[in-house]
Amino acid sequence: MSAAKQSHPDLVHFALAVGGFAIGTTEFATMSLLPYFARDLGIDAPTAGHVISAYALGVVMGAPLIAVLSAKIARRTLLIGLMLVFALANGLTGLVQSYPEMLLLRFLSGLPHGAYFGVAMLVAASLVSHQRRAQASARVLMGLTVATIIGVPAANWLGQAIGWRWGFGIVALLSLLTATLVALHAPHQPPAKGASPLTELKGLKNKHVWLTLGVGAVGFGGLFTVYTYLADTLLEVTQVPPSWVPPVFAVFGSGMMAGLLLVPPFAHRNLMKAAGWLLLWFAATLCLYSFMTGNIWTITLAVFLIGLGGAMGPVLQTRLMDVAGESQTLAAALNHSAFNVANALGPLLGGIAIAQGLGLSATGFVGAGLALGGLAIWAIAYRQR
Repeated sequence: MSAAKQSHPDLVHFALAVGGFAIGTTEFATMSLLPYFARDLGIDAPTAGHVISAYALGVVMGAPLIAVLSAKIARRTLLIGLMLVFALANGLTGLVQSYPEMLLLRFLSGLPHGAYFGVAMLVAASLVSHQRRAQASARVLMGLTVATIIGVPAANWLGQAIGWRWGFGIVALLSLLTATLVALHAPHQPPAKGASPLTELKGLKNKHVWLTLGVGAVGFGGLFTVYTYLADTLLEVTQVPPSWVPPVFAVFGSGMMAGLLLVPPFAHRNLMKAAGWLLLWFAATLCLYSFMTGNIWTITLAVFLIGLGGAMGPVLQTRLMDVAGESQTLAAALNHSAFNVANALGPLLGGIAIAQGLGLSATGFVGAGLALGGLAIWAIAYRQR
């Protein structure tokens, strides 16, 4: 604990947020670059959506595996190692020449994602008071949100101007920067006494952990359903010039930023109720989206409103801290596995709806259905809290 006190929370949070910026840029920019790498690799949009799902699958598998196997590794050391692997995988993604190579490298890129965010949020929360844990988690996620405002539009612009591959190269450099900043500023926090893979695995017996994860895995899928196909929707349904696509993605990110700033300071008073209201917000705004895609101003408003629901991330993360007991690292990492189940489920169901001829606008209705599914799981969790 003394080592942690020597580290300035703001500097640590900034270092961790840079990693969130790198991860957010590659995760969301891949969606915004989908039309460009699909054309370059000779595949259609629904098939290219599988690249997004491959990354999400890597997160889902990597988060618990790394969390359990690294139980005896100091958190700072683990964070540095994860960022170095992330840098390598994204750098190689920019060099792929075929669809199978793209699938494999996006899967490998996803492996460090969940463990990084899980451990980063635990480190961030350890430096603040109990009441400010949700805000500390939100600060780490703020990097991801800034990525949706700056990183994703910049990557999309690069994709249009000089090629989509450069976006992944920039992410590799950002990952190396994160590793350096973490080494300089993060506290040395040795593993807890008695920490072991078996101790972490005890969390798998906790029904409250699984219910909380279920809320995120299903309920958050709606956001990804819309976000994945937003570029195609803007180009084909709203029929705007390509130059309009990056600003709309920036507005989406601005909505997420606003949600992270407004919700966490109040959410700690009743985390479960906050999660329930956010799911209702998702259901309503995603449904509205399907009616607002025909005009650039209405679709822009819709994506801002959907983005506000991104505050669910730190809310569920803090809830897991309360119910996970000795399995903090595993539960924190699994939260990002859950969100990436949503990241896989949303594009998959959205792609099915598009392939069945329902149109790109139907992704909003699909997303609203997922939000209501998450709300049903939330209701069970709320009764048993």
